[in-house]
Amino acid sequence: MIPRARFAHVNLVARDWRLLAEFYEQVFGCNRLPPERDYSGPDLEAGTGIEDARLRGIHLQLPGYEEGAGPTLEIFEYQPEGEAGPGSVNGIGYGHICFQVADVEEARETVLQAGGSAVGDVVTLSPARQASVTWCYVRDPEGNIIELQRWRPFGFVPAG
Repeated sequence: MIPRARFAHVNLVARDWRLLAEFYEQVFGCNRLPPERDYSGPDLEAGTGIEDARLRGIHLQLPGYEEGAGPTLEIFEYQPEGEAGPGSVNGIGYGHICFQVADVEEARETVLQAGGSAVGDVVTLSPARQASVTWCYVRDPEGNIIELQRWRPFGFVPAG
């Protein structure tokens, strides 16, 4: 085990980092954590293994944490752009980012109105005797999958 390891961020590589950052700010209340990043040169090329690499972007503070605290959502735009497409909910690798919300239907509609799209329907499961979870998958404007969920009782998170 690595001593004192701590989760820091999740990275999304975007076609247009500014538009994607605005989506997460407007829909989920994420806040920008300056400075904006704009890296290029030999060190970035060496670190990424990409010739002529350049990346630009920002870190967004995820909601639900004290100001300046907690993990972040790092949204970067790379040049040259790599190949890949939006994943599937059961694909290998990055699957989705999840936000707990007070009302899943309302949050889903907000995502759709902000340029996102639906993946499936809103459903409720009861994996634990004392709680149930209402959830759905949606996509952000670039096709990345987001889970919206609400545990009842609200705030309940099952162990394991």
